[in-house]
Amino acid sequence: MRVTAIQFEVRDRTKAETHAHMQQLLERARGSDLILLPEIWPVGYFSFSRYRSEAESSAGPTVRFLKAQARALKATLFAGSFVERRGNRYSNTSLLIDAKGSVRARYRKIHLFGYKSDERRILTAGRRISVTSQPWGRTGLATCYDLRFPEFFRRMLDRGAEFFLVTSAWPKERLEAWRLFNRARAHENLAYVLACNCAGTDQGRQYAGHSMFVDPRGQVLAEAGDGEELLTADIDPRVVRSFRREFSALADRVFK
Repeated sequence: MRVTAIQFEVRDRTKAETHAHMQQLLERARGSDLILLPEIWPVGYFSFSRYRSEAESSAGPTVRFLKAQARALKATLFAGSFVERRGNRYSNTSLLIDAKGSVRARYRKIHLFGYKSDERRILTAGRRISVTSQPWGRTGLATCYDLRFPEFFRRMLDRGAEFFLVTSAWPKERLEAWRLFNRARAHENLAYVLACNCAGTDQGRQYAGHSMFVDPRGQVLAEAGDGEELLTADIDPRVVRSFRREFSALADRVFK
């Protein structure tokens, strides 16, 4: 199974320019089975003043663009997240789109960030975790700050999750925490963590980059650098079940 994370560099662009640049990067990921995008890439996570003015419905131009790209590439697309408008409410929403352009799963970010961030002030938190069956295995969706909450991942594990897909806009000043949490969430749940982060500088805040793929042993299979790049790796989905049989930590849980 070939996986690619598009570590997109956030810049001050129009929506049309942003889509055009993303399309170029997606074309370079052709041949991948699963492609991941970062958090709020159409606007830039720290561009809070644009959230409401550039919010879209789930039938808006960004989602239409992403569905068309998934069909053209014949790939499953974890579409990062966008600011979704639902009446007078706004959400940080992620979609998993299959190779036919159909939405297979939707996740609205539950843990909204409040430290030096307006996300919690502007957006409405989601209420439901999202775990879906995919050709490679049961897959849970997560967004950035969720990584700090191990109980969130345990909830997905208890619904059968073998893979965690993470979309993020993690800042550079907490890079080591990013590395720590991705590895911890993978190893403690004996699951793959496939995490895509932003690159670049947005409203004076620098993103960490360093998108990464971590296996169920907590080993980093591939890690990006600081700038815009495509991170690609071939992974074996069967490793999850074989390692869980070999190392029985999950069966030894007492508190569930």
